[in-house]
Amino acid sequence: MELILTKANTKTFLIDEPVLLEGGDFLPQVTVNYTTHGILNDDHSNVVWIFHALTGNADPLEWWSGLFVKDGAVDLEKHFVICANALGSCYGTTGPSDLLFPRITIKDMVTIHQHLRAHLGIEKIKMGIGGSMGGQQLLEWSVQEPELFENLVLAATNAQHSPWGIAFNEAQRMALSDLDKGRGLETARAIAMLSYRHYKTYELTQKDEDQRWDHFSAASYQQYQGQKLRKRFTTESYYYLSKAMDSHNVGRHFVSIKNALARIYAKTLVIGIDTDILFPINEQELLAMLIPNADFRMIKSDYGHDGFLVETEQLNHFIHSYFHD
Repeated sequence: MELILTKANTKTFLIDEPVLLEGGDFLPQVTVNYTTHGILNDDHSNVVWIFHALTGNADPLEWWSGLFVKDGAVDLEKHFVICANALGSCYGTTGPSDLLFPRITIKDMVTIHQHLRAHLGIEKIKMGIGGSMGGQQLLEWSVQEPELFENLVLAATNAQHSPWGIAFNEAQRMALSDLDKGRGLETARAIAMLSYRHYKTYELTQKDEDQRWDHFSAASYQQYQGQKLRKRFTTESYYYLSKAMDSHNVGRHFVSIKNALARIYAKTLVIGIDTDILFPINEQELLAMLIPNADFRMIKSDYGHDGFLVETEQLNHFIHSYFHD
């Protein structure tokens, strides 16, 4: 497939009024960092809205470039792509500079997306695509505004964050309490990598073939991943975004998850990953069962949860065949 790569059109939008949060607090104003790719057509019918995961930013071509292919899932010669940095993150959208920032939820992130949509004059979204925390945002928004989206792609995500996922997040936040915040963030990332990947991943990529008794590749890899995140992310955003993930439950305002998912009108493709231990496929199978017009596909990968970012050839095939055949 031919990749289509363009330079992002990066903008900021100021919500110059108080924003009410789900927990009852207000943010006096919110700055939203977002990017666009492609050209918006005259009737605004070619919008693809992409949602990033926990430590992502507003430019999906940096972290999901394999999704952008000619005549594929997202074709920038045909589609107008919008991606906004989530509330609470550290890539230009309002977020915490300390731990006095109010608690936020996935629903609060969606509130900010709704403000941006109104600002851009978008009345219909052709397709929403999100994985992991990005999928949680997309799912929440599609439940709140069922007629907004024509098509949904929900990858490696769930209707409610699981006790298992919350436990992983809490272990990471315990590391963040380290007096050396930077070192705490490195440790949190190392813990997270164990949930993002799989036994097979480390066997394939970090196995030492010699007879060494120390300085193992897997150990060095964990250190490297922690140091890499420390250079580009903040402890405060990591704390608040992980807390927001824990709060995720689309049924909170609709009596039950079943009632909430029954509201979705869009044609929906739910994608799971066979080796995902963080968002196991039973969570996606539940989505496909409870969303009225949904089907399920499974990616085969040695990369666990991160397979939704790595296995873009399979992802493209599933999306293109489901929505275009």
